Amino acid sequence: MANRPIVIAHRGASGERPEHTLLSYQLAIEQGADFIEPDLVPTKDGVLVARHENEISGTTDVAAHPEFAARKATKTIDGAPVTGWFTEDFTLAELKTLRAKERLPQLRPGNTRYDGQAEIPTLDEIIALAKKASRESGRTIGIYPETKHPSYFASIGLPLEERLVAKLHEAGWDRADAPVFIQSFEVANLRKLKGMTRVPLIQLMSASGGPADGAEPSYAAMATPEGLARVAKYAAGIGPERTMILSPSGATTRLVADAHAAGLKVHPWTFRAENFFLLPAYRTTGGPAEHGRLAEEIAYFIGLGVDGLFSDYPYIAVSARASASASPAHRR
Repeated sequence: MANRPIVIAHRGASGERPEHTLLSYQLAIEQGADFIEPDLVPTKDGVLVARHENEISGTTDVAAHPEFAARKATKTIDGAPVTGWFTEDFTLAELKTLRAKERLPQLRPGNTRYDGQAEIPTLDEIIALAKKASRESGRTIGIYPETKHPSYFASIGLPLEERLVAKLHEAGWDRADAPVFIQSFEVANLRKLKGMTRVPLIQLMSASGGPADGAEPSYAAMATPEGLARVAKYAAGIGPERTMILSPSGATTRLVADAHAAGLKVHPWTFRAENFFLLPAYRTTGGPAEHGRLAEEIAYFIGLGVDGLFSDYPYIAVSARASASASPAHRR
């Protein structure tokens, strides 16, 4: 189907490999993902690397490196105190001595077998992987980078936007049809990026709170028709938390329709297989780590007309999309 929703591998195939590693991204590509998602943070020497947060104790073995013990610190990130080790306090060479580990070992114990096998990848390495896979597979593999904590990094002299745009330009990706989306939970940096690049921008939204830069009062206000009209002035789409579309109680909102009316694409997050994450209607018996009916949850959202989705399990998303495409009820 020409307008089939895209499958975005959330931190790679992070349900089956430690997140934000080349292991995870490679598996996601093999499973049919259209885009791989690196969350970007900078090193002390200004290199963009993929970590979900700049605090890395939960996703690397940094705590086991006595040479870095003195770098443990407490910082205020987006208004909240955070204690640990931070990428901006390490050079790239130092970060490359660390190894990645599974962030959710209680829910994904099988992934711990890959602990210690992968480095923290740079944006350059991720772009190279996507381009190599595109050549070898004959299909276009895109990247969907998120600028993490952009106001914070700008405040410490490590702004993300110029570095990201420069790397995309080097890759030949400065077109509206480039295989790239840039996403952010903040607003001001997306507005800035609008004047720096032609690649499409995505405004992320959470079911609670608001942008850390204070540019809008809340994500709820941004999800109204009036708010979406403001977003459409700088972004090509929205990435809402999926409960903003289908609530835990099972009520469907108008967000998809309202966003489409504003000319915005809709890419909800995050679709995960474990009961702990699934909406109540799609859980199965067993504990929080037990896998439920993720394919059914994804199929429901596809039926609502979403234009893409983030999943930790790309192969389930790809399979659910194929089934939906074959079903007349889901054709649009």
